[in-house]
Amino acid sequence: MYRFLDKITPTEISDDITLKDLGSGENLTVLHWDMADKSTVPEHHHPHEQFGYVIKGGFEMVIGDETAILKEGDCYFIPPDVPHKFTAIKETEAIDVFSPVRTNFPWKK
Repeated sequence: MYRFLDKITPTEISDDITLKDLGSGENLTVLHWDMADKSTVPEHHHPHEQFGYVIKGGFEMVIGDETAILKEGDCYFIPPDVPHKFTAIKETEAIDVFSPVRTNFPWKK
C-alpha cells in the first residue's frame, strides 16, 4: 500500500533519462521520470492507456499527428496504441500512469 522514495532504486534508461518505478496496483502502473534538457523518448506505442503530469520543466510532445508544448503543471492523455514521443524542454520531471498494469518495458531484461 505504500512505497518510500528511499527504497526505490532508479533505473538509468540512458545517460540523460532516469526513472523510478513507483509501483503497480491491480489496474495501473506509475513511473517517475527525470530527463535532462533536450533528451528524447523516441516514437513508440503500446496497448496501454497513458496519463502524464509534468512536475517541472516541460516537453515537446507528439501524440499521433498532434504536437504540443507542455510546461510545469500540464498533463497529457495518450490513448492505447497511438504513436507518441517526448523531448524534454529544460531539466524535466514527470509522472506517468499506465492502465492496465504495464510489464513490457523495453529497458527491463
